[in-house]
Amino acid sequence: MSERSHASSLDAEQVGYKQSLGRRHVQMIAIGGAIGTGLFLGSASRLHSTGPALLFSYAFVGVIAYFLMRALGELVLHRATSGAFVSYMREFYGELWAYITGWMYWLNWALTGIAELSAVGLYIQHWWPTFATWKTVLISLAVVVVINLLSARAFGEFEFWASVAKVGAILIFLAVGLVVVVGRMDIAGHKAGFQNLWANPGGFWPHTDGFAWYGPIMVMSGVVFAYAAIEMVGVAAGEMENAEREVPKAVNAVIMRIAVFYCGSILLLVSMLPTSEYKKGISPFVTVFGRMGLDWMGNVIQAVLIVAAMSSLNSGLYSTGRVLRSLGIAKQAPAFTLKMSKSGVPWAGIVMTSVVYLFGAILNALTPSAFEIALEAAALGVLFTWGTIFVCQLRLRKLVNNGVIPPSPFQAPGYPWTSYLGLAFLVYVVIAMAISGWQSNAYFWHKTNFIVVVIGIPLIAVLLGIGWMVVRPKVVANTGNRLGPVWSENGPTYPDTRQAVPARNA
Repeated sequence: MSERSHASSLDAEQVGYKQSLGRRHVQMIAIGGAIGTGLFLGSASRLHSTGPALLFSYAFVGVIAYFLMRALGELVLHRATSGAFVSYMREFYGELWAYITGWMYWLNWALTGIAELSAVGLYIQHWWPTFATWKTVLISLAVVVVINLLSARAFGEFEFWASVAKVGAILIFLAVGLVVVVGRMDIAGHKAGFQNLWANPGGFWPHTDGFAWYGPIMVMSGVVFAYAAIEMVGVAAGEMENAEREVPKAVNAVIMRIAVFYCGSILLLVSMLPTSEYKKGISPFVTVFGRMGLDWMGNVIQAVLIVAAMSSLNSGLYSTGRVLRSLGIAKQAPAFTLKMSKSGVPWAGIVMTSVVYLFGAILNALTPSAFEIALEAAALGVLFTWGTIFVCQLRLRKLVNNGVIPPSPFQAPGYPWTSYLGLAFLVYVVIAMAISGWQSNAYFWHKTNFIVVVIGIPLIAVLLGIGWMVVRPKVVANTGNRLGPVWSENGPTYPDTRQAVPARNA
């Protein structure tokens, strides 16, 4: 295999996959990735601690998310691949960075999936308090594993209907909320209306009585994770029927969906009740409908929370299976991860992640406090993945400007400043995590985010370094010691490398 070029290695990542995701799947995957527990549940504690200015926080981070999606869209139309971020880092920055990117992305989904699996058990107990969590864990995991092992289309169908449920619930809330707010109706003794934006205790941007002026700015470090998973379109692109047609539509619609679903929901929540009414652990939508006497609608939202968690689990298995196979092809993951079914499913990587989900959920039940730190560490995987998208887009455009490779038909606007702003924001998020973590608790080992940043980052770096030393000899043998990127600033890095032409020109 030492003679195999980088280019053919990139091509090999796509061998065996079926282009079976149609237009409706792609559109709903894009929508569903932008709607999850971060909105349905996580917004409650942020509303309580931040006030109406949370609207500003969601809007600003939404703009960054749009920049991210435009950068990703440019990369996908340069070359659609199920290896996604791993494959782009391999092409533009070399084998070491592809290895780091892949395992950071896997870490993110592995830990997030464990948390979502445990959360499903808690959500079920809303109706059946005595139902054992371990039973819910087994049933939920079995469902998403079977769906993922069937085919990419089965994954797409599940995500389609999950997105329909999530979008439907939000649209119902937006319709009801708009009538209540515009009509200035009474909700449990409180008059709804847009005047609550500034009439809320502390005003629009609270900075007294326990609130800090920098609250809405600091909370952005948490808001960014509400948008996590919008990058799923990049992974799914390798199995789309027509990525060149569907990706631009999905990407361009992201900013409108964020404006309507996230900012619209936050605006109405703030206008309906004082933000002090929203409590951590209780969906703000459940709170509002409960105050309105519509407990049945609160139950619907509770059911949608389960759907959102299952959707996240489904996405986690789908993406990690494909990323692990990309790493396996490059000898950076166990050879076991290369196995695929006849229907084009990388089942081995899916099974590997599902086993981690299972043991992780058990660990979470035994030591929830220890797992909390691990869960926050998953956030680092999100930030790193977003960072890889921005840096790969910057490198791609530089090579295009140098005439090394043809331009993507869907270039991101504002180059290079939008990607620079995105990277600067991600650095800010890491700093803000450390600061907010330090302020969160008087006891050191309860300063979760601070520990994750100050101790977690060096620890992850050490583990990745050790892992690279283990796999490097195999990677060297596999590539013929060609560990660098495919392209230099003037052309192919290795003169005898066959030029990697995007599929649209092949």
